[in-house]
Amino acid sequence: MKLFDAHCDVLLKLWSNRSLSFQDDPSLHVTWNSLQQVKGKVQCFAIYVPESVYPESRFTAALEMVDIFFEEIIGRFPNMKFVRSKKDIASLHSNEIGAMLTLEGCDAIGESLIKLKTLLRLGVNSVGLTWNHANSVADGAWEERGAGLSNFGKQVVHELNKAKCWVDVSHLSEKGFWDVIEMADFPIASHSNAYQLCPHPRNLRNEQIRALIEKNGVIGITFVPQFLKQDNIKVTIADVLHHLDYICSLGGSQHVGFGSDFDGIDETVVGLENFKCYENLINELQKHYSETDVQYFLFDNFYKRLPH
Repeated sequence: MKLFDAHCDVLLKLWSNRSLSFQDDPSLHVTWNSLQQVKGKVQCFAIYVPESVYPESRFTAALEMVDIFFEEIIGRFPNMKFVRSKKDIASLHSNEIGAMLTLEGCDAIGESLIKLKTLLRLGVNSVGLTWNHANSVADGAWEERGAGLSNFGKQVVHELNKAKCWVDVSHLSEKGFWDVIEMADFPIASHSNAYQLCPHPRNLRNEQIRALIEKNGVIGITFVPQFLKQDNIKVTIADVLHHLDYICSLGGSQHVGFGSDFDGIDETVVGLENFKCYENLINELQKHYSETDVQYFLFDNFYKRLPH
């Protein structure tokens, strides 16, 4: 089974602690060894600059994470290949794994389209407009004001359309979501779940899920316990399947995948403690779905939605 994971934060951990090794450090959820073991095919690596970083230093921090991506992940492992397109992924040999670069939140670009264009030229293939709070592009899911895209944010989406880049609505305010649906050519939600099952501000309401489906987008079910079950008590793989079933019931069987958020979470789902545990999820999927459906969920739905 090929596997496409749409979101992890291992770059943040490697940037925060330069002594960590991507090969097999036990403090990392995603490692080279675990990707090999489970036969991951494409892993998205997010650039996420924490809000604790001073605004004037955020673009530099983003560039440092890009450098880590190329030096410590692509550079150290010959079978880890930088990918940006369907063609790149289709060209991977059976023993090779694709690594895709994404941006989580536009705080790093401030109010500069040049900084955005620079990150796109360096290989960023998907851009999440906000984290949970407001920035110059839009309001995040936790911003009480709940505003949509700013004028600058609309320019950002225009640039992403020109670049044939995914616009990621995970973390975005609801008003911002609808602005993106109206403007973006290639919207996705890399790591969000169903609000109907777990009413968390980071999750998507039914009408949002349907809108992404209608725009030919894809939703990555995430393994954040707080987004899976309201009481957050002993969250298991069954809860992940519950969200998968629900999105499929809304017509999303061809529009749903997985975006683990590994290395961006402190608590984990029972049975999904790290990337190696994808094997447990695959085993459960195969009990409930056809092989064709399982492959859609694990790989095809995100792969087919790549803009180029």
